[in-house]
Amino acid sequence: MKTLVLLLLALFFFQCKTEHQEDPVFQEALENGYLAHEGFERCLSYVTAWEAFADLGSGLFPRNLTDSKDFWNAKDAAADNYPFMVLTSAILDEERFEGPMKTILETEQKLTNRLDRLPDDWSFSKKDFVFDELRLDEIIFGSSEYVKDGLLPLTEYLGSSPWSDRMIGMVDDIWKNAVYETPFGLIPSYNVEVNGELLQVLSRIYWMTGEKKYLEWAFRLGDYYLLGENHPTRDYKVIRLRDHGCEIVSGLCELYITTTFADQEKKEAYKRQIYEMLDRILEIGTNEDGLFYNEVNPITGEIVDAGIADTWGYTYNAYYGVYMVDGYEPYREAVVKALSNLDNYANFDWERGSQDGYADAIESALNLYNREQIPGAKSWIDSQMQVMWSMQDSAHRSGTEAYRGTGILEGWHGDGNFARTTIMYSLYKTLGTTIFPWQNDVFFGAVNNGKELKIALLAETGWTGKIQFDYARHKQIFNLPLDYPRINQFPEWFTVDESGSYLLHFVHEGKTRQFTGKELKEGIEVTLEENIGFYIVVEPM
Repeated sequence: MKTLVLLLLALFFFQCKTEHQEDPVFQEALENGYLAHEGFERCLSYVTAWEAFADLGSGLFPRNLTDSKDFWNAKDAAADNYPFMVLTSAILDEERFEGPMKTILETEQKLTNRLDRLPDDWSFSKKDFVFDELRLDEIIFGSSEYVKDGLLPLTEYLGSSPWSDRMIGMVDDIWKNAVYETPFGLIPSYNVEVNGELLQVLSRIYWMTGEKKYLEWAFRLGDYYLLGENHPTRDYKVIRLRDHGCEIVSGLCELYITTTFADQEKKEAYKRQIYEMLDRILEIGTNEDGLFYNEVNPITGEIVDAGIADTWGYTYNAYYGVYMVDGYEPYREAVVKALSNLDNYANFDWERGSQDGYADAIESALNLYNREQIPGAKSWIDSQMQVMWSMQDSAHRSGTEAYRGTGILEGWHGDGNFARTTIMYSLYKTLGTTIFPWQNDVFFGAVNNGKELKIALLAETGWTGKIQFDYARHKQIFNLPLDYPRINQFPEWFTVDESGSYLLHFVHEGKTRQFTGKELKEGIEVTLEENIGFYIVVEPM
């Protein structure tokens, strides 16, 4: 019976071949492919340009290309720039990924580890550490930045790898060197940014490894802020709602989400304090459009810094995650309000003209649009990506004229954030599908109507390779019980179930074949003829 059904479907698609090739949805998919391709090429251009400035002796990248070009550091060069060179290479250039990118990881561990597996700033000219003395707080801070901003998102996409090993080793040694006393046990820092980052990391690594120590360390921090005298909105005179401060809100909420599935008693202990924090921030920390101010005084309600946080979605991730586990509708409504008002922030000066502000603001929208598909947010994302991309083509900031047309954005570690968000956007336009090997004249994009996925491919000179489909990475890599929105994650748009079955209708051939999800994840072989469109409909069975 199944064979007969497949034959009938194949006959139907053969009869409708011309109609499908003229289907406007396939044209939309190809247009998405052109946008994804531009993003991928821009990321490769960025990597190639930065490679020219790697230290000749070590191969490490400098913190920036001006006053900090003589040293590598963990909190900037390693956390923000290098990881997204790795990810660009993983998707687009296997030789670069397996060669220079892995060598850099090996080198930085060999040269820069100073306290167990924790790195310190490395001078290229001295061929030694920048500072003679060991500065524990700075080492802990740099390590937490490297883990959360760089290695965690890499692991979210790549899975188990030398980078995930590096991440876990650093987290273990951060806690090995925790020296700050609290009523709840030793913690590595009193810095809210560090602790917010560690809360996010620990919540995910707990699920990834299943090791209770990570949850226990997270509880130590959660208790310190929620059960002690350091509540973010009750006890602090200033709460920063943009980066370098907002991490504590997301971190505490990630832990709260984790308790929903791991420890209901602890969840009940935290619940009132979590809602108190989130309600107070909404009450005094947002403008008329629902976006967050940079800084407020949660005790008096005073707005300390009325600038609008480019990382607005980083904080709303926390609200939406709490909504997902508790069903508390006002937190979802707050997210929808912000997404619905983005048209008021076209060409907005997010961070004094820096592309880094655009990267964070667009990521904010992409991650939440993945959950709440507000039409106005979609058009805003598309238009503002063009603004950010244009910054790579022109010297838009004073002092960057030398980089015009090279692929470098602004010549500092924030350039990596351009690649991070651009990859997110390109994967959104392909709905997570990738090709292997990538070729610079192959265009591929996708559209999902809720029932089936339509993919369009076009190669200018022909191509043979594999189309690979995305999968539930949050479950298979991190074992997360819920795909809640997370800072610097790469959203899942269309995922295949490895144990499921799918019909693929090859419209150009008038043929239908059945594949398992595992086969689609690993990739199916296709051949593209020169300048002839290749159209596929993917239908879950």
